[in-house]
Amino acid sequence: MAAAVQQAQQQPGRVSMKEQRYDRQLRLWGDHGQEALELAHVCLICATTTGQEILKNLVLPGVGSFTVVDGNQVTGEDVGNSFFLQRSNIGQNRAQCTTELLQELNSDVSGNFVEENPDTLLDNDASFFCRFNVVIATQLPESTLLRLAEVLWNYNIPLLVCRTYGLVGYMRIVIKEHPVIESHPDNALDDLRLDNPFPELQEHIQSYDLDHMEKKDHSHTPWLVIVAKYLEKWYNENGGQIPKSYKEKEAFREMIRQGILKNENGVQEDEENFEEAIKNVNTAVIPTKIPVCIEEILNDDHCTNLSQQTSSFWILARALKEFVAKEGQGNLPVRGTIPDMIADSGKFIQLQNVYREKAKKDAEAVGNYAAKMLQSIGKVSSVKLYELNFPILHLHTKKIPM
Repeated sequence: MAAAVQQAQQQPGRVSMKEQRYDRQLRLWGDHGQEALELAHVCLICATTTGQEILKNLVLPGVGSFTVVDGNQVTGEDVGNSFFLQRSNIGQNRAQCTTELLQELNSDVSGNFVEENPDTLLDNDASFFCRFNVVIATQLPESTLLRLAEVLWNYNIPLLVCRTYGLVGYMRIVIKEHPVIESHPDNALDDLRLDNPFPELQEHIQSYDLDHMEKKDHSHTPWLVIVAKYLEKWYNENGGQIPKSYKEKEAFREMIRQGILKNENGVQEDEENFEEAIKNVNTAVIPTKIPVCIEEILNDDHCTNLSQQTSSFWILARALKEFVAKEGQGNLPVRGTIPDMIADSGKFIQLQNVYREKAKKDAEAVGNYAAKMLQSIGKVSSVKLYELNFPILHLHTKKIPM
């Protein structure tokens, strides 16, 4: 039976049990994000209610393993505040009870506990805390936190400090540097490059002739192509400048609106793709430039001065800088995605492939620079393939002092 299940899971096209179980989170952070989570070993110091809830939210999505450090016994107050502990747990070690109860939530997660106070461990073997990927401390006194933070700071291990007072609380991260490759920024605009189309996109746009099209093709042309065609016309009439002000963009919208086909009575047809084009002028017709936050990274000393101790993040940043200066001609790699739009499947897929192929080409160029950087500093290739993908466009970092 087990062999049959394993065989079914390995058959192409079938969704594995793991994918079914973690489907929603895989959509959020992808396979590589899940892999990072499953390889993580997390330490929780003090199994308070706050700590239990934090750890619960790591156990459910499948963190690799966790260790709870707590020398205290369960009290009636703990039972009253916790969703996990019961009256029968009073008098038992809090770390052990928390570990056993949290492991019931996910059998794939390995849990351990240490019946010691953190001060005792810091006195006897401070290096104990250096085996973890992240340490979470809840309700610790300041004296203990300062000692713990100093140890973890030297080993560049993140320390998450949490404290709650009833319904009020705070959280601080103590780490030298926190680099983020896939930042998932809110309200990010599509990377369309209509103001300065790359050669492959320009060639694709030129293949359309809106003035000599059948009605069906005219009404199913992607709005992105429509905006690009009328932007060329705008350039010719306005000295090569894109519409910037509200007045100019209104004039540009009207130019597109005049391109809608008319019937034999002179009344405009109902062409939704043109309406989409008009609607998207504000977000599509914008200058292509490197965000300030990424410029700061590319100009950072860490990006210029590489060594064997340099992290993958800064090697990627340096590779990106090389790309911008050469192939990119001052621009970032193309992101490779376009929004959904009214168009027939053939036209949309062709347009989508133009962006995808360009993005793939740019990513390969960045990857080649990264490989050269690694070779130049005598470092074994440690940059993951997903780090060379399109999310590199969202590089940013936060430096958080103690």
